Amino acid sequence: MSVTYYVALPFGRSEDGISPGQAQELPNEVAAIRRAEALSRHPDNVGALAFKRSGEPNVGQFGEATILKVFGEVPSNLDEL
Repeated sequence: MSVTYYVALPFGRSEDGISPGQAQELPNEVAAIRRAEALSRHPDNVGALAFKRSGEPNVGQFGEATILKVFGEVPSNLDEL
């Protein structure tokens, strides 16, 4: 059974540049985008993004993440996350 996860992921500054913070799972696409926008405005963050990812958790197979919206600064190479 395929499941889609919607996630908001903040980014902050670190010694290595921009690094991800704590991801937050949300119930739908709109909620993930709204949360990412709010996270991007937090003083500890330089940006955030919302994404979705579908797959089958029972077998551990997931497809590529789809970026829904980006706010502020995020790493240029998201594949490394």
